[in-house]
Amino acid sequence: MADTSLMEKLTSLCKRRGFIFQSSEIYGGINGFWDYGPLGVELKRNVKDAWWEDNVHRRTDMVGLDCSLIMNPRVWEASGHLGGFSDPMCTCRQCKKHFRADQLEEQIAESEWVQSLPWREWPAPVERPEELQRWSRKKGKRLAPNLALVARTDAVWPGLEDRLRGATVERLDLIRMLASDAKDTYELPCPSCGGDLTSPRQFNLMFKTFVGAMEDSSSVAYLRPETAQGIFANYKNVLDTSRIKLPFGIAQIGKSFRNEINPRNYTFRSREFEQMEIEFFCRPGEAEEWFTYWRDARFKWYVDHGLQSKALHLRDHEGDELAHYAKACADIEYDFPFGTSELEGIANRTDYDLRRHQEFSGKDLTYFDDESKERFLPWVIEPSGGVDRATLAFLCEAYTEDEAPDEKGNPKPRTLMRFHPRLAPVKLAVFPLVKKDGMPEFARRIFDEAVGAGIPAFYDEKGAVGRRYRRQDEAGTPLCVTVDGQTIQDGTVTIRDRDTLKQDRIAADAVATYVRERIS
Repeated sequence: MADTSLMEKLTSLCKRRGFIFQSSEIYGGINGFWDYGPLGVELKRNVKDAWWEDNVHRRTDMVGLDCSLIMNPRVWEASGHLGGFSDPMCTCRQCKKHFRADQLEEQIAESEWVQSLPWREWPAPVERPEELQRWSRKKGKRLAPNLALVARTDAVWPGLEDRLRGATVERLDLIRMLASDAKDTYELPCPSCGGDLTSPRQFNLMFKTFVGAMEDSSSVAYLRPETAQGIFANYKNVLDTSRIKLPFGIAQIGKSFRNEINPRNYTFRSREFEQMEIEFFCRPGEAEEWFTYWRDARFKWYVDHGLQSKALHLRDHEGDELAHYAKACADIEYDFPFGTSELEGIANRTDYDLRRHQEFSGKDLTYFDDESKERFLPWVIEPSGGVDRATLAFLCEAYTEDEAPDEKGNPKPRTLMRFHPRLAPVKLAVFPLVKKDGMPEFARRIFDEAVGAGIPAFYDEKGAVGRRYRRQDEAGTPLCVTVDGQTIQDGTVTIRDRDTLKQDRIAADAVATYVRERIS
């Protein structure tokens, strides 16, 4: 069940505290593109750094790669993206908006005009169909002006009233009736205005561009829709230069671009996004074992970094769900406020990609096994996650509302972001209690020492200390240090925990060590 109120609160906080902004906002924005603010860029970078450290730096069987955004178009022929990377698209004949045909039912159910219908529970017993007629004259006219019932009431209402009175109807069945003048043919209407939709047609999702001075067929290129193909295209280069042996992986973090028909759900489905992908090459007979290993390891990584609620799921695909190149696939799913959606996919891609690139390029991509003296194409296990989706999941999981005492000790509602310390944008905030008696100077020294020790820190001396605490709670800062009158006397400071609100008294010169131990 979608929780729109939680999503509204989260997006408001993200804008207010500088996590995420609409791209080009001063010009009205651009759909499907987002910018990360001062706190957001640190959070997102921490997600990437944690992933890279755990999957590359702490392993002996993994190397990294950074491939270009634009590649030879033949890459996308070999991968199948030019011929098959498309979604079915419908267009509204009235408002001209585009929608994915395979997501149409979901989009209609979530649309504002459907949510405003007189009934909240479905299937709905229709005892007073005249409520629907009143809806069409008011809310319907404003929210769905092109719906058949609204635009052609005299033609639709008489037959509709007879069919509905005393009946119990499903929501989508009712919507089809509202959208049609006919008695037997009912089609789903436009989620935006209720108008008529065209039949689905295929729409390629790759962004097309041109390389060089001439814009003709010989200079056509594409922004990459995924980072994986750059790894496959460089597989032989890595093999020849790194002297690495099977099994081994190649990791990459980078931007990808998909011209989504209907970007939605905040940063979850965007037209420009960032991926964290591994292509793990192994012997064919070991692929099933490595698939299980990476499926479980990747799920555990999210749990270890704070997604410990019941909202995280590991779901194996059924046979009829598998992509044509996959022998097995599992999705790590998360219950976002807008619904359960894929966070990361782990797939056994067999030798499909290397075989295709070997065929299209004419290059030998086989691996020679020194032990068995055999040549073969390795199989590939692919853990593929979205940086933006992971960041959004950590934001959703961290968002918390509770109560904390104010300056007078009275309980007061507060909002905080319970980030895992490793991911928190700021690790430490330093406050002087007041701006006098040498406290700001002492606090500045602690702040400078923390920054010099490589601890992301923030200094704030404006406003009551309680308000400063709450600002840092919303930023997700795990620890706050306050310099007060006692500090000047004995060199100790108060350090406050974001989650428990517990305050300890420690020596000022031990702050950096204390913080490192708590955030490690």
